[in-house]
Amino acid sequence: MTRILIADDHSVVRGGLKQFLSSAADLQIAAEADSGRDTLEVLDRQAVDLVLLDIALPDVDGLEVLRRIKLKFPALPVLMFSMYAEDDYAMAALNAGAAGYLMKDSEPEEILEGIRRAAKGARYLSARLAERLLTRSLPAPAKQPHETLSAREYEVMLMMSRGKRLKEIGERLHLSPKTVSTYRARVLEKMGLRSNAELTRYVIERKLDA
Repeated sequence: MTRILIADDHSVVRGGLKQFLSSAADLQIAAEADSGRDTLEVLDRQAVDLVLLDIALPDVDGLEVLRRIKLKFPALPVLMFSMYAEDDYAMAALNAGAAGYLMKDSEPEEILEGIRRAAKGARYLSARLAERLLTRSLPAPAKQPHETLSAREYEVMLMMSRGKRLKEIGERLHLSPKTVSTYRARVLEKMGLRSNAELTRYVIERKLDA
């Protein structure tokens, strides 16, 4: 039996959770708290197996309550329960030691799964939130050399790869040969190439002129 402390300042939320969780034979609402200080006082006098903690409490911020709980009861799982879907809240909670982060509008099955997994020592995030956090934490894909070129530089690159001379490129783009020569130097520098031959091979291998 998992004994749960529900910490939320809204009696309607606590009542709804009590009613909902009463149907689960393996879960028991052992205590309630309506503020951060009340939560910490309950934990001092009563043993529970999991805290379902609102992130927005009226007196002490939920994240601060979480930090104090983890300092005093490091092994006690704390599942954050919030109306805020922002990634920053979830990351802050996880970094502070939360066992998971549940939205208040989660489906009942998701709430049950989160509680049960957290009670077993696992972390829980909804698939939606986990995907967002993963996407945010992944490094941006590195740009390929040709993606660093400006539109005009890209045009010059393609013409060079076709064997066009500077004068011909200038006539096509209404530029002086000297300006085209400057573009050529920029293109080779940005792409880390040394010659027109290397540039032509680059364009062909990536089918940029297809």
